[in-house]
Amino acid sequence: MSKEKPIIETQFLKEKRWVPTTRSEALKIILDEMPETDAGPTLDYLLSETKKGITVTLGECRFRALQQKS
Repeated sequence: MSKEKPIIETQFLKEKRWVPTTRSEALKIILDEMPETDAGPTLDYLLSETKKGITVTLGECRFRALQQKS
C-alpha cells in the first residue's frame, strides 16, 4: 500500500501552522466545511487557484500551494 503524498497545505483559521495535506484529507475537509458541494470539482478549483499563488478560504479552513522546504 503506497502512502499518499501531500498536494496542498491547509490551515484552520484559529491555527498558526500550515499543514501539508493529502488529496483524501483535503476532500474530507471540503465535505466537512461545505457538505452541500461536490468535493472533487471543488478541490480541482482550489488546486488551480493555489497554483496561481492565491490562498483560498473555504469555511473555517485556508488552502495554499505546497511550500518548498529550504
